[in-house]
Amino acid sequence: MPPATPPRPAVSPADGSVSRDWTLHTLATTPSTNLAARTLAPWHAVRSDIQTGGYGRTGRSWVSDTGGLWLSAVLPCPGPREPWSILPLAAGWAVIKALNGLHVSGLRLRWPNDILSDQRKLAGLLVERHSADTAIVGIGINIFNSAETADPVLHGMTTRLADLIDLGDRTLDDIAHLVLNTLTHAHALLLENQVPRIIDHLNQSWAQPRLVALTLAGQPTACVGRFLGIDHRGRLLLGERDGTVQTYDATRVAHLRELE
Repeated sequence: MPPATPPRPAVSPADGSVSRDWTLHTLATTPSTNLAARTLAPWHAVRSDIQTGGYGRTGRSWVSDTGGLWLSAVLPCPGPREPWSILPLAAGWAVIKALNGLHVSGLRLRWPNDILSDQRKLAGLLVERHSADTAIVGIGINIFNSAETADPVLHGMTTRLADLIDLGDRTLDDIAHLVLNTLTHAHALLLENQVPRIIDHLNQSWAQPRLVALTLAGQPTACVGRFLGIDHRGRLLLGERDGTVQTYDATRVAHLRELE
């Protein structure tokens, strides 16, 4: 990968390409784009044709065959930590906005990091703090690839963008630029402390309470209740049978499964 350099108006194909303030590096293969991004400065991103060791929130393997968008972006997170606590949710919102721009409808974010179309997973995210003032946003979107062919266990559980819309001559880099641009917008809202605006948008998409089973890290049994959205800090709100509402931080949740 080329050395990290400040964003610039144009670069050679060997170095990458620029989307607004972003410099996009491309690789043929890498164990993980999130790991590769650790060598990059803010406002740089890396896309790989294949990930051989992609991983999700709890270390689950991430099927990352050719034809998918496997992208990691480095964002600066200056100042107080609080607005950045909802960065994973803001990034998910940004990906949905980018795909809406391609006229993909009916998408929703399954808390905290899966993007679904008609109950099938289209995309997932993994946000990791790289340092006190930077974060790496890892994004995986099924575009032309077939996750179910690569892993039969996923049969009936995933979908891909090419099956939802006519992509025409759009390339993976084209879609990467769209995602990076909407991620820039979400980042600007967090910088301006517009957290309530993002949370309002997300809660509107979660207006219909769903019955879910929530498993906490280290706990053998799941908590069952109605997913009611998130509070002002991005914590999950779970309505229980007795009418009480419990809050859960994403770091405590090992798995969330929708029951309806």
